[in-house]
Amino acid sequence: MIGAGLDDGDLLVIDRNLEAENGKIAVCFLDGEFTVKRLRIERNKITLIPENEKYKPIEVPEGSNLLVWGIVTYVIKAV
Repeated sequence: MIGAGLDDGDLLVIDRNLEAENGKIAVCFLDGEFTVKRLRIERNKITLIPENEKYKPIEVPEGSNLLVWGIVTYVIKAV
């Protein structure tokens, strides 16, 4: 998530009460693994977008076990 200003070692503050919305950065649990990605929500399709060109977007197939664990609200930078 380098393109979003999130670096290795940063502390993410998340709000688990916020709704998943298009364009928000979220902590997601997908198929047994946690990941931090920007959400793209279009009609019946969800795509997890990395903010690092080294990684490809993840299209979430219908029926996948996706849990939006929380929305990132603040970032505390590592020193």
